[in-house]
Amino acid sequence: MVNILVIIASLSLIIWVYLLLFRGGFWLSNQRVDSNFNSLNQYPSVCAVIPARNEADVLPISLKSLLNQDYSGSFSIILVDDQSDDNTGKVAQEIAKNFQQSEQLQVISGQPLASGWSGKLWAMKQGIEQAKHLEYKPDYLLLTDADIEHHNTNIQELVNKAETENLALTSLMVKLRCDSFWEQFLIPAFVYFFEKLYPFSWVNNAQNKMAAAAGGCILIRRDILEEIGGIEIVKQALIDDCSLAAAVKAKLQENSKNPDQGIWLGLSEKTLSLRPYDNLDSIWNMVARTAYTQLNYSPLLLIGTLLGLTLVYLIAPISLLIGLIIQNQLIAILGGITWLLMTISYLPTLKLYQCSPLWGLSLPLIGFLYGLMTIDSALRHWRGKGGGWKGRVYVNS
Repeated sequence: MVNILVIIASLSLIIWVYLLLFRGGFWLSNQRVDSNFNSLNQYPSVCAVIPARNEADVLPISLKSLLNQDYSGSFSIILVDDQSDDNTGKVAQEIAKNFQQSEQLQVISGQPLASGWSGKLWAMKQGIEQAKHLEYKPDYLLLTDADIEHHNTNIQELVNKAETENLALTSLMVKLRCDSFWEQFLIPAFVYFFEKLYPFSWVNNAQNKMAAAAGGCILIRRDILEEIGGIEIVKQALIDDCSLAAAVKAKLQENSKNPDQGIWLGLSEKTLSLRPYDNLDSIWNMVARTAYTQLNYSPLLLIGTLLGLTLVYLIAPISLLIGLIIQNQLIAILGGITWLLMTISYLPTLKLYQCSPLWGLSLPLIGFLYGLMTIDSALRHWRGKGGGWKGRVYVNS
């Protein structure tokens, strides 16, 4: 039995050595937009498309942040009021009027949800179609959520990066709200796990097949979006951002005329999500909504994920505890070193979110909770209640 425990504890340690050294440096959280850039000679036109369903409470901050963008080119905003019952559309128009920028904003009333579409993407499609009729047909589309507060040079920085680095899609993982106890406990880990699943340095390598994006802030070339078949190609995807990025990157890698064109995903400290997660239930629902989707609704992948979470996050503290109890120094040391490596890897993310480094010690417990959320996600899917959002439930098979 002791030998088995040594083997399991050693395996967990080996996994962490691999993750830290060979998983694209995901844990460094160092993919950022450089705010010090040389201005372009000419700036392309950009249109922001905002799907908004019952977002009247956040628009005074989020929409204002877009209306106040310091952008040197043509910039317009289309907000799609997706069947809201809180006067989202009227609130948006009043905000633009108060800032004397009504001409910059178009508010369109979203049509009833079409069969085979998720709500957000159906609203987004309508906004993209409307953008084609603008006086300045946009070179880029900024696909952004209604609860995102953009810092005033965000679009300028994204366009500069896209133009100077030959990017078809440029995306930011905006900084999520991290004020309450539960947010500090679980939100940085959400970003950390996302980076581990999709190492940003691999995403940003034009030759690597890894692709991902963060749906809150995506700048995409309009012509590229049309080349891949439009937003329709991901119309049923609950994880639409990563699906879109995968489609774009696959198309780019087929293009031998421009082999260095790529996509880019990074972190932001200045563009913020306004969505609050004040309690465990709200964070739990956010994760459970799509966790099983990420596993392609596969029971085998679910089992493998749970075993993996156990081996990666739980074995270290268990080994340390057992080693101390049975007074086996080797098992205790293996568990302790593994837990230390785990904690160190979490520190850059905690620093980004200005959280105490002591939260790093909680990563095993966080991993356990995320495992329970994944199980719940599968149970919801099997009960036909998966993918619920804003009063709608999407059932994929």
